[in-house]
Amino acid sequence: MKHFKHMQASSADEAANEAKAGTAWVMAGGTDLLGTLKDEIFPEYPETVIDLKTIDGLDSIAEEGDTLRIGALAKLADVAESDLVKTHAAALAQAAGRVASPTIRHMGTLGGNVCQMHRCWYFRVPDDRFHCRRKGGATCPARIGDNRYHSIFGDDNGCFASSSHDTAPALVALEATVVTTKREVPAGEFFGAHGHRSNVLEDGEVVKEFRVPKVAKSAFQKFALRKSIDFPVVNCAVAQTSDGATRVVLGGVHPAPWRSKEAEEAVAGGVSADTAQAAGEAAVSVAKPLGKNAYKVDIARTLVKRTLMDIAG
Repeated sequence: MKHFKHMQASSADEAANEAKAGTAWVMAGGTDLLGTLKDEIFPEYPETVIDLKTIDGLDSIAEEGDTLRIGALAKLADVAESDLVKTHAAALAQAAGRVASPTIRHMGTLGGNVCQMHRCWYFRVPDDRFHCRRKGGATCPARIGDNRYHSIFGDDNGCFASSSHDTAPALVALEATVVTTKREVPAGEFFGAHGHRSNVLEDGEVVKEFRVPKVAKSAFQKFALRKSIDFPVVNCAVAQTSDGATRVVLGGVHPAPWRSKEAEEAVAGGVSADTAQAAGEAAVSVAKPLGKNAYKVDIARTLVKRTLMDIAG
């Protein structure tokens, strides 16, 4: 690992101001960033790493009317175990509880999980051996290479990586808002390929909290090769409001969480075994798998059905 300066921020605004030049990167729990720095996967390297853990008040989970306010530094374990979250945003609690291992969940934060970089092995290979589209290169090696775990719904600005954050589909399904030091961004507009980032954050912008509307019912399911600790091959979150409207969001199938309007239309009249089955079929009706990942279509179809059945009745 190369040398870098270490700064402990006293506020989100201070961290954002220090990161404006682009030569300083921010770190929450460090479970993602430190690994990328150790492997030197980027052509550039930060001069400074700004530690956010020293900021007071960004780890709270509170109720405010019809909304939950969850600080970006809230530990994933705390989100998973929060009675408020389990009652009013079950999908988010379930998703947080499926991230990695218990040790990681007690270190990693909700903001860090939401902002983590893609797990594509071409992107993550040490010493920047594949200078891919996400790093300013001309091509995405996964398009014709080993794409077993990549997108089945096409590319995002030439990148075929798949989103790997478990909490992201839940936040999109719950129609959460991401509050940064600059603006408020609907979760559905927050994610996507953006240089080495997997979101729309700019240099000098730090996530402060998440505002999550309470919903009547929500659920999350995940398929991973190693159930207890692995990143998702496919995951799915659904949320149903008090008026019966249902949102269906898949992860692990596109560079950003994939909201399926086709699946939502299939359950517009209510969720039952038959409509859930139809929603699963509809969700993958526009899939465009690559050479080695057509199996993910079947997994996505099944997860949509199963997750919807969790909120049936």
